[in-house]
Amino acid sequence: MEKQRVATLTMDDGRTIELPILSGTLGPDVLDIHNIGKLGLFTYDPAFFATASCTSAITYIDGDAGLLYYRGYPIEQLAEKSDFLEVCYLLLNGELPSAAQKAEFSGFITKHTMVHDQLARFFNGFRRDAHPMAVMVGVVGALSAFYHDSLDINNSQHREISAHRLLAKVPTLAAMAYKYNVGEPFMYPKNKFGYVENFLYMMFGTPTEEYVPNPVLVRALERIFILHADHEQNASTSTVRLAGSSGANPFACVASGIAALWGPAHGGANEAALKMLEEIGDVSRVKDYVQGVKDKKYKLMGFGHRVYKNMDPRAAVMRQTCYEVLKELKLESNKLFELAMELEKTALSDPYFIERKLYPNVDFYSGIVLRAIGIPTSMFTVIFAVARTIGWVSQWNEMIADADHKIGRPRQLYRGAVKRDFVPVNKRR
Repeated sequence: MEKQRVATLTMDDGRTIELPILSGTLGPDVLDIHNIGKLGLFTYDPAFFATASCTSAITYIDGDAGLLYYRGYPIEQLAEKSDFLEVCYLLLNGELPSAAQKAEFSGFITKHTMVHDQLARFFNGFRRDAHPMAVMVGVVGALSAFYHDSLDINNSQHREISAHRLLAKVPTLAAMAYKYNVGEPFMYPKNKFGYVENFLYMMFGTPTEEYVPNPVLVRALERIFILHADHEQNASTSTVRLAGSSGANPFACVASGIAALWGPAHGGANEAALKMLEEIGDVSRVKDYVQGVKDKKYKLMGFGHRVYKNMDPRAAVMRQTCYEVLKELKLESNKLFELAMELEKTALSDPYFIERKLYPNVDFYSGIVLRAIGIPTSMFTVIFAVARTIGWVSQWNEMIADADHKIGRPRQLYRGAVKRDFVPVNKRR
């Protein structure tokens, strides 16, 4: 048996402690510091930049090499060859399904896309102009009030049922949030449609006309869902795990993930990229804007990535999809999209951006695609939430199934007042 590798921490008073070095199948080794409290110490790592908060076998990212794997499968292969529900099965179960398993799984999800009729009445309590993400936080959290027959988180079958229900019903609720916002009647799902087709039908269908899905747009949105299905221990996923560590039900946990995703630093990047394009306004201003970025006058949104220090592996897939959609809808001459393509061309050929590896990321292209499909910017983060639901429930399920899981309890470096005695108000100066 291979000897356990350790790192030794020596204090200035001579005390020492051995910290085991743990290795994963991929990625950097980690120091096991959970016994460091024996020295009366905690570690300090703001925002957990250098902390592995859990053990997981779902998603692997190598930001330097530009790699993203779901259960070991490169994201490029899944986006090209798979469909979203097959990827969902993979994330939940660890393996790609057989033909029979895929058919059974898809059939189950399709037959559970309806929501309780009383849940639909919840929408009447919101203002029509409420942000769709505010609505989603409320209605997804409320699912636990309707499906309390599967809330025993220690029962693996209950966890599976809840995961399937979330996967099936979140797109329905998302489409209802959109319809409510624009004042159109809800479109209930149809079992004849596939998962993504159904979502587009519920978004854009009306009772007055037959809706015929455009296969190019369906495939484009399918890729967006696949590319955003999971992304390791990001802010919203960590939120879901932390909420779930307390024993909270999965619907509440996913609602907490939606709330975290709503933050503009997390889920709003594609909307920010589009706003930037609108601010530039015209192709003739691209060179001046790029120079302004170099001069630190402007920010270049949709370029570079906090995790990926090389090309975002999702961006190449989304770039091709972007061109397919623009060609299908004959939008190559659209002013906004011409501007986006000129900015992309300029940045990809400029040494300033090449040296800094500021390549267009997935958000730059996905925003363009969503706009072309007809999805308003207020719904962009909702689309992200629909896609990421499978990642959240997979991560939550993995955590609950881990026999070693405990309630999350980060510590702190306290810099407040030391002990002081209370002084009555009439004696205070």
